[in-house]
Amino acid sequence: MTKPNKKRTHKPLFIACVLLFSSLCAHAANEIESNAENDKKNRVSLGDDVAKADLPMERSLTGFENLNEELSLWEFGAGGGAFYSPKYPASGDSRSFGLVLPFVVYRGETFRIGDGGGARAVVVENENFEIDFSFGAALPADSEDNSAREGMPELDFLAEIGPQMIFKLGDYDFDKNTQGKSTGTNLGKGRLDLRLQARAVFSTDFGSIDDRGFIFEPQLSYQHRGFKHEDTAITVSFGAIFATERTHDYFYEVSPEFATPERPAFNAKSGYLGSELSLGVSFRVSEDIRAFIGSSVQLHSQAANKDSPLFEKEVTYSIAAAFVWRFYKSEEKAKW
Repeated sequence: MTKPNKKRTHKPLFIACVLLFSSLCAHAANEIESNAENDKKNRVSLGDDVAKADLPMERSLTGFENLNEELSLWEFGAGGGAFYSPKYPASGDSRSFGLVLPFVVYRGETFRIGDGGGARAVVVENENFEIDFSFGAALPADSEDNSAREGMPELDFLAEIGPQMIFKLGDYDFDKNTQGKSTGTNLGKGRLDLRLQARAVFSTDFGSIDDRGFIFEPQLSYQHRGFKHEDTAITVSFGAIFATERTHDYFYEVSPEFATPERPAFNAKSGYLGSELSLGVSFRVSEDIRAFIGSSVQLHSQAANKDSPLFEKEVTYSIAAAFVWRFYKSEEKAKW
C-alpha cells in the first residue's frame, strides 16, 4: 500500500547528500597504479602498437600518489561540488544543488571506503577477479515540486546494498608496443573491467524502511591514466539496469487513488529500467587538491514502463563538477 504524502525534513536530504558525495569522490578520484616490478604475464594486444600494461589490476589510487608510491591506510580531507541530475529515472524534472562535505578514505583488507568504489566489503580478490558487497544511494524527491507526481507520495531516500563481481579484463600500456618497447607517445595506461552488480533496494524517511525490490546492473568500465600528463585520469562506463516489479512500482506505478484525468492509473511491471553512459575526467590542481568534471546520459527509450504517465523523458542528463582537498594521510600503509 502506498504511503500517504508527508512533509519532508532536511535530515534525510543531508544524509543522502553525504552518501552521494562520498560515492562521487570515490569515482572522481579513482586512478590506476603502475608497478615496475609486476611481471609481464598474460600479455594482451589491442593492436600492433599496444602492449599489456605492467599494472597490478586490483589496486587503485585516490589520485594524489606518485605512480609507484604505496597507499596510505587512512586519508582525510574535504570536498565540494555542484550537481545537476533528474529527480528519478525518466523524470522530466531535474534538481541542481551544491555541497561541501568531509572526505574519508580507508583501505582495510576487507572493508574499504572511498577507494575507487564508494563503500564496499571485499570478500574475494585476486589478480583477475573480485567479489565484494557494495553500497549505493539516491536522493529523495518532493512530489509537490514535480508536476508529474503532484499530489502523490514523495520519493524517499533510496539505499542499495548487494554483491558485486568484478572481472578484470585487462590492463594496457599505450606507451609500449607488443615487444614491450617504449613508443614515446605519452598516451598513458588503461584498465578495462566488467562489473556485475545485484543489489537490494530500500527506501526510508529515516523513520521507517520499506523494501523496494532488486536491481541487476552489468557494467563495462574503462579507466585511463596519464594521457599526455601523468596526473590526468579519464573514466568511461556504460551500464544497463534491470529491476523487479517492486522497484518499477516505486517510480512508475499510479494507484487508482492518485489517478487524475491527466494521470491515469498505471500498473508497473518488472524489466529493463534504462542504460547510462558516463564520462569523467579528474586532474591534479596542486599536491593535495584534485578536481573532477563529469557528465552522463541516461537512456530509457526501451524501458519496460515507458507508457506510465510518470515516465516523461526517454533521454536525461547529469552533470557534476567537484574538488577534493586532502588534509592528512597516515604513515601506516595499506596491506594490499
